Amino acid sequence: MKKYDIFLFDADGTLFDYDMAEANALKIMFSYCGFSYTENVRLKYREINSQIWEKYEKGEITKIELQTLRFIKLFEEIGVSYDVKIFNEKYLSELGKGSFLIDGALEICKNIFSNNKKIYIVTNGILATQKARIEHSLIKDFISDFFVSEFIGFQKPHISYFDYVFSHIPKIDKSKIIIIGDSITADIAGGNNAKIDSCWFNNRDEINNTKILPTYEIKKLNQLNNFV
Repeated sequence: MKKYDIFLFDADGTLFDYDMAEANALKIMFSYCGFSYTENVRLKYREINSQIWEKYEKGEITKIELQTLRFIKLFEEIGVSYDVKIFNEKYLSELGKGSFLIDGALEICKNIFSNNKKIYIVTNGILATQKARIEHSLIKDFISDFFVSEFIGFQKPHISYFDYVFSHIPKIDKSKIIIIGDSITADIAGGNNAKIDSCWFNNRDEINNTKILPTYEIKKLNQLNNFV
């Protein structure tokens, strides 16, 4: 099995349990606003948010538009009214507190770090939220740096995003780099564009119906120990 020196990890859905953080933040915000919160609300929001993020990754909308549009659509669907700008700001604050980890994330980060390998986080997430989540997390001491598309000005899978990342990693050898993520269209496509190896973290047993192919596919994070 090939070994790597640099591990580029996606954040949400790969190291961090975004689903748990999202549900927790939504529940808090709906309680704050006096709205009824149900499992159907969470599922509806997840569907809408996924569609909006896809538009963002295709460059069809800006991140500012993304943040408000998802709640405009959600509130229309469930028949409530609230200032979406204020709601989004408070929601992001609560989301940033949710540094819940995916099973195995702490252990694999410890192992990579103890073997003198480097971990970097590469994310299309929102800068303030991602920074807060990392700072509150149990893995922060194992992370060499993190790269957020909002700051860089390009998002995964754009090659310019990865050019920026590579320019900020010392003594880089692309043959020793691997990107790990749960998104075929952002992480794996990004790895292919950047001409580095990729690993699809497919813990939901999804089917890849695209022509975008990862170098590897895993179901559990502890399988990455083979690459350390």
